[in-house]
Amino acid sequence: MNLLATTSTVVVSSYALLSAVYKSVQAFHASPTRVSSVSSDGGGPESMPSVDVIVPCFNEDPRTLSACLESIASQDYVGQLRVYVVDDGSGNREDVAPVHHAYAYDSRFNFILLRKNVGKRKAQIAAIRRSSGDLVLNVDSDTILATDVVRKLALRMQDNEIGAAMGQLTASNRSATWLTRLIDMEYWLACNEERAAQARFGAVMCCCGPCAMYRRSALDLLLDQYEAQFFRGKPSDFGEDRHLTILMLKAGFRTEYVPDAYAATVVPDRVGPYLRQQLRWARSTFRDTLLALRLLPRLDRYLTLDVIGQNVGPLLLALSVVTGIAQLALTATVPWWTVLIVASMTMVRCGVAALRARQLRFFAFALHTPINIFLLLPVKAYALCTLSNSDWLSRKSAKAESQPDPIRPSGSAVPIRSSCRPTSSDTTALAAASDAD
Repeated sequence: MNLLATTSTVVVSSYALLSAVYKSVQAFHASPTRVSSVSSDGGGPESMPSVDVIVPCFNEDPRTLSACLESIASQDYVGQLRVYVVDDGSGNREDVAPVHHAYAYDSRFNFILLRKNVGKRKAQIAAIRRSSGDLVLNVDSDTILATDVVRKLALRMQDNEIGAAMGQLTASNRSATWLTRLIDMEYWLACNEERAAQARFGAVMCCCGPCAMYRRSALDLLLDQYEAQFFRGKPSDFGEDRHLTILMLKAGFRTEYVPDAYAATVVPDRVGPYLRQQLRWARSTFRDTLLALRLLPRLDRYLTLDVIGQNVGPLLLALSVVTGIAQLALTATVPWWTVLIVASMTMVRCGVAALRARQLRFFAFALHTPINIFLLLPVKAYALCTLSNSDWLSRKSAKAESQPDPIRPSGSAVPIRSSCRPTSSDTTALAAASDAD
């Protein structure tokens, strides 16, 4: 029994030491004074690169899609802008048709209707192969862009060594439930701690799918590899953003984070969909971490610490919880050292986040700790044991055909005249995020 108590103490102390070192170094590199900014002066239309915006859609709510397209149409970008909306075999195509028709006379918009659902990655590729802009901006159909997102990302991409760049994500439905508020804080931390620190060394490890820009010349080199990702002989569809980012780094390009390019996306408002999303993300992270390990020798040593912190840290926390529960069950003694360490680490992190964001709401992020311990860690363990499973988990539809099929675009939507113009989207989350910084 003494051995069990000693093991519990050693494991949780190791977790605390690793987390303290990792988070301290991360906070240092993620500080605003160390994150590069872009010039607001990009010159005239002739000096700005052409941008193609790719929006894959599958069974999207018409109001959500309308808000997304409205935010793209309202961009203040002076360069050439083209938009490719790809309907990935949706079962609700009749419902979203008025949204398509509302932009039928906007020469910037093109609509590609796939006959069958082929998955987000192949839907993106269908549009990328049809487009020809200097830069490609992938946008999820449930995401609203601030009016200056394209301009700010394009300005950062003027450095030819940069292959990809992402903006800052917020939750557009932040006020919906306690879970959406928690996820919004989680997004802030992921962007302004993790990505910001990685960007200090030009190696953001995942340019997130809702809003990420890529260099066309780099995409041309990597598109076949991106399309044909396999894991243990099975095609992989999810985790496309992380995989494409790793391919960019592998090809020698830098990947960046632009903190003042805001995009608000819809996040899960219930625990079930949230856990399915986390399971999908965990599988993607584990798969591409194996590929990323080969990159570490040529990247800054911080990135090695980052990989260790993100993968070994949760493992030590899980072992701490398991040994603590075993100690409680077998000896009827409370593992007070484990409880004290975890509680202390939680409050320190929340306090630092509240100070950096200048928002007291981050103290409520303490709720994430029990969720992480009792829900997310088991999900990650299950993901590790089921890495070969490539089910999307949230894309099933009784009306849509879900089996992959060769891409056979049916062409653009017929430009039917319509007076149904989408209303302006609710940009509350974007404004709140901008004011916070």
